[in-house]
Amino acid sequence: MAEAPETPLSRGTAWTRNLETPLREFLRTETGSATILLAATVAALLWVNLDPSSYDTLWRTTLAVRLGSVGIAQDLRHWVNDGLMTFFFFVVGLEARREFDLGELRERRRAALPIVAGLSGMAVAVLLYLAINAGGPGAHGWGAAMSTDTAFALGLLVLLGPRFPDRLRAFMLTVVVVDDLVALVVIATVYTTSLTLTPLLVGLALLGLVFAVRSAGRWLGAVYAALGLAAWIAFFESGVDPVVVGLVLGLLVYAYPAARPDLERASERFRLFREQPTPELARAARTGVESAISPNERLAQRFHPWTSYLIVPLFALANAGIAVGGGFLARAFSSPITLGIIVGYVVGKPAGVVGGSWLMSRLSRGRLRPPVGWAAVIGGGAVAGIGFTVSLLVSSLAFSGTQLQEAKLGVLSAAALAAVSTWTVFRVTDLLPKRFRIRALLGSSEPIVDLAVAVDDELDHIRGPLGAPVTVVEYADFECPYCGRAEPVIRELLAGAGDVRYVWRHLPLNDVHPTAQLAAEAAEAAAAQGAFWEMHDRLLAHQDPSLRVSDLMAYARELGLDEGRFADDLRRHAGAAHIARDVDGADLSGVTGTPTFFINGRRHYGVYDIAALTAAARAARARALLAGRGEQAAAA
Repeated sequence: MAEAPETPLSRGTAWTRNLETPLREFLRTETGSATILLAATVAALLWVNLDPSSYDTLWRTTLAVRLGSVGIAQDLRHWVNDGLMTFFFFVVGLEARREFDLGELRERRRAALPIVAGLSGMAVAVLLYLAINAGGPGAHGWGAAMSTDTAFALGLLVLLGPRFPDRLRAFMLTVVVVDDLVALVVIATVYTTSLTLTPLLVGLALLGLVFAVRSAGRWLGAVYAALGLAAWIAFFESGVDPVVVGLVLGLLVYAYPAARPDLERASERFRLFREQPTPELARAARTGVESAISPNERLAQRFHPWTSYLIVPLFALANAGIAVGGGFLARAFSSPITLGIIVGYVVGKPAGVVGGSWLMSRLSRGRLRPPVGWAAVIGGGAVAGIGFTVSLLVSSLAFSGTQLQEAKLGVLSAAALAAVSTWTVFRVTDLLPKRFRIRALLGSSEPIVDLAVAVDDELDHIRGPLGAPVTVVEYADFECPYCGRAEPVIRELLAGAGDVRYVWRHLPLNDVHPTAQLAAEAAEAAAAQGAFWEMHDRLLAHQDPSLRVSDLMAYARELGLDEGRFADDLRRHAGAAHIARDVDGADLSGVTGTPTFFINGRRHYGVYDIAALTAAARAARARALLAGRGEQAAAA
């Protein structure tokens, strides 16, 4: 067997997809983006205050794109705001679609609460802004005080958030997507200065055509790109901000897990290429691998780094510049526009997010609860007060001149104050006693269960105490080198924790491991004689060079098994039914490679070294403890 590559405790056999979740990859990119975005903002402030003429001259430079007598001419700032930012909203739409199809929000009941929280956060922020600007010249700019910045908010949660932030970030992702969607509706309606009906209808028809083509079940990237570009031009000509097209197109791209037949087809094409490495077979292998992954994930991986590391920072560089000389700060901080934006974000957003979540929980009598504790919700509400990218975009549409500068100052000041508020919330939470801190951060809502087939004490192979509060299930393959390298980690986990039980389930990857099925049947033949775990240990300890029949018979002899019965069970494939049951369960659970771990029913993503599995087991133990106390309280 070929030697496995390095980083064995984060890898899987062949085409496994459990190295990293798309959500975690998205959030990791957002975290890096937040740093670059902050640097671009500081650069814009320094540039405009050191040399304002060059700053204005550059961004007011006109760029025209023409085809014959037809064309579009805008200055560079508007090309960034209207053109490049379309890709930013496209990526936001992709991630929202993925979360609804595959992520934490695939349970529609759970999506209701963050949607209400997002809407109420926007509503309270806008009401506070209007209260401060009532009857004033800045009242029409209320849209600048409602939308949370995705990069800064999610990035700050990674840096300052609690120890178990995944559910909070999924919750807040929906909140900010609601913000972006509503903000784009506001941009398209309230801040559209002139509207031409014919191109608008053309644009809507083109988006409808995209939906129709997508519903036909085929992914035609070039067709979608052409229709999207045409829709962008139509919306631009109509007077509606064309960034709306980006979000709509992203929401139309479905996400789905890689199907086993597609993965097996990709493996077969790659095997043919290895046997005969021709350009045609190389192209077929590449196409097969790509087609196994949903277009949503492919497009997100392709565009997200560009939007996060280049487009959004470029937007900040073009829009965040404020000249602060000549007493501007003193005047601006007494301006209703500046104060309205600051109060709307720093006070209104947290009040709306927390209040909307609490109200939904009360009205539903606990059926709809935040996926985290109330301290985490308060921290999420505080971080929602960072309204940078879309807020600056709306400000540039609603204001001009001094009012625009005041609005920008309000946006930047609110972002800084919201960051401090978020840090304070989580710092205070860290000071709570451990038991209260866990409940404050995790809450008591039931997690989504990813494991389709529950553990059966009679049928499954279990190590550890049967009544343990934490159950680790592994779908694995005896020939998989990564499963072999994970085995000592599992032993260490069981040795260090007396309240964890481990379940092995078979997933022989026959297309890449020719002896995996035979090895699994040998383990079941040993199980029939009460020696499953002894055979399990031998098989994983002797994966190389192969698991031949002679090797398996030798292991049976070493274990003192009845060799005749063992050989007869192998010949009759007596264990095939048990293995097929495990494989069916893997398919239902969306498992496509080995090793794949589930901890208390939830899929474990990322590395599976002792630190990662121990941390995941502790989190599962804490959730089980909280759930048990909730049941006791309900019974009382």
